[in-house]
Amino acid sequence: MIPTILPTYNRAPLAFVRGEGSWLFTADGTRYLDLGAGIAVNALGHAHPDLIAALTEQAGLVWHTSNVYQIPAQQKLADLLTEATFADTVFFTNSGTEACELAVKMARKYWFDQGRPDRTRILTFEGAFHGRSAAGIAAAGSEKMTKGMGPLLPGFTQLPFGDHAALDAAIRDGDVGAVLVEPIQGEGGIRTLPDACLKGLRDLCDATGVLMILDEVQCGMGRTGRLFAHEWAGVTPDIMMVAKGIGGGFPLGAVLATENAASGMGPGTHGSTYGGNPLACAVGARVTQIITDPAFLAEVNRKAGLLRQGLEGVVAAHPDVFAAVRGSGLMLGLTCRVPCADVVKAGHGAGVLTIAAADNVIRILPALNIPDADIAQALERLDRAAASLAPVGSHAR
Repeated sequence: MIPTILPTYNRAPLAFVRGEGSWLFTADGTRYLDLGAGIAVNALGHAHPDLIAALTEQAGLVWHTSNVYQIPAQQKLADLLTEATFADTVFFTNSGTEACELAVKMARKYWFDQGRPDRTRILTFEGAFHGRSAAGIAAAGSEKMTKGMGPLLPGFTQLPFGDHAALDAAIRDGDVGAVLVEPIQGEGGIRTLPDACLKGLRDLCDATGVLMILDEVQCGMGRTGRLFAHEWAGVTPDIMMVAKGIGGGFPLGAVLATENAASGMGPGTHGSTYGGNPLACAVGARVTQIITDPAFLAEVNRKAGLLRQGLEGVVAAHPDVFAAVRGSGLMLGLTCRVPCADVVKAGHGAGVLTIAAADNVIRILPALNIPDADIAQALERLDRAAASLAPVGSHAR
């Protein structure tokens, strides 16, 4: 008999009934330190009072009218985002995968309107994750996601991650219209594209006219200590996908674009029933106001340094379990010498929640406002989890 919930998730045997800050609680009151933040979604932790207030206020006014009408909360958030970024225009979605769909459509429509309908091919990178829609899985090309799902949406070519020579050769093909890349791969194992590579990609796009699409769904919204990860390299994209942290836990995504890149998207070319919903945008506006505060981002960078230093100590103490720390800001990964799934499970026993990724990595994605005391708790609990896995006679303490 099929379960009443479609069994597409390999769920842990845990259920939470309440959250507070960086902590989640089960029905019996057991608490777990959440270092996954709903996979970088709960950017301000659980039950943040400002977000509760924003949602409650909007809920008492209007929940939904659809995009047939003007939506003031949507306009407010769009203004905040364009003022803080490279973008001239924003389209709101419900998720990152919906943002991917629009980004692909926007790039192809741009070239169609330029009189080059042949420039439909989009270059992507091995190990990428762009969601689970038809375009998202075709873009990533992962056999795990695409097997049995054909025929796939055509027009995507996957290149080795960080291989500038391969990119330089491919981007000069006349049918290439865009390059889609994550500045830091999340699902792919917290693999960071060096700033020099991102700058080189921007130079190649400028030289060929190819549009640069950045997927900052997981690494954006303050996660690296800047509002968006590409800012560290001093470059700007033509189109950018955003989701996860922008809603602080409320379903929300967006596509940000320059006026030029978005020039083909006129009335009727795209739409969404719930995209830009008043409830989502009210919460998203408050999240954005908090995260764009320079003092807040300075604290993210300070906390990131504290956490990374502590994680380096945990790795050094458990060389049979961990190999290294990687990542940027509060988007960190621990490469494992034992199966990363075992480390995640051991963490449950120690009361700490992490997220597995490819390349045998566990992701550390805490709330951006995690207190220093919780960072200390995180390190102690990860140390305890690692100790439970280390073989007898190892170097682990």
